[in-house]
Amino acid sequence: MRTLPNERLSDKHRAATPERKCILSGEKELRQALVRLAISPDGDVLPDVHGRAPGRGAWIGVSRDALEKAIADGKLRGALARSFGKSAAGMALSIPSDLPDRIEAALLRGLTERLGIEMRAGNLISGSDRIAEQARAGRVRWLAHAADAAVDGCRKLDQAWRVGMDREGGALAGVRLPLDRATLSVALGRDNIVHLALTAAQAADRVASWLDRLLHYQGREKVTDENLCGRTAEGAASPALTIPDSDRVQAN
Repeated sequence: MRTLPNERLSDKHRAATPERKCILSGEKELRQALVRLAISPDGDVLPDVHGRAPGRGAWIGVSRDALEKAIADGKLRGALARSFGKSAAGMALSIPSDLPDRIEAALLRGLTERLGIEMRAGNLISGSDRIAEQARAGRVRWLAHAADAAVDGCRKLDQAWRVGMDREGGALAGVRLPLDRATLSVALGRDNIVHLALTAAQAADRVASWLDRLLHYQGREKVTDENLCGRTAEGAASPALTIPDSDRVQAN
């Protein structure tokens, strides 16, 4: 899980954070870095990205490509049968053909919902001028740009952030989101959202956790302290994603 530029998770904190094992890779990860799968009453295997569904769950931490391969060769079905064990005895497990799509949509929805919650809580700010002012004052804890944001605008805000964090010579930069400005604007109920910033450390960790999971599932690099900018080597924006109208976050 990503930590902020001036903070590190202590060994004590890491030890207190629950871990789960991916049923496909066998690797252990922090619970919030994985995706939980649950069984519906009808036997359907569905994503439970919030980890709240009742009953026994199974955890995966592989990319979408790896999941699709595991579904095709039957590895996922076998791993699920072993993981659910007696709780699925006598039940015909059904793996929806669009399970990979459902997981990605759920992660995307979780990210935009979290951004909406932080906005309503007063932790999220937008607008280049306002972000630049807060960044230079050292009040920005997390910075992000829409997938189609202009490179020059991103660089100016990145520089303002480095000044405020006393990291002018470092690699600190805002992350390029897999969402374009139109999608962000509709999701958050505001006009023309191109850049986002969070001013609370805990809010930044909450949003970064959702973003890390989404990027990892998409097969992209996770967000790290020293490589926060998601641009390609040529400075091109990452492909933008769109979300259905039913999944938009309605801002109050």
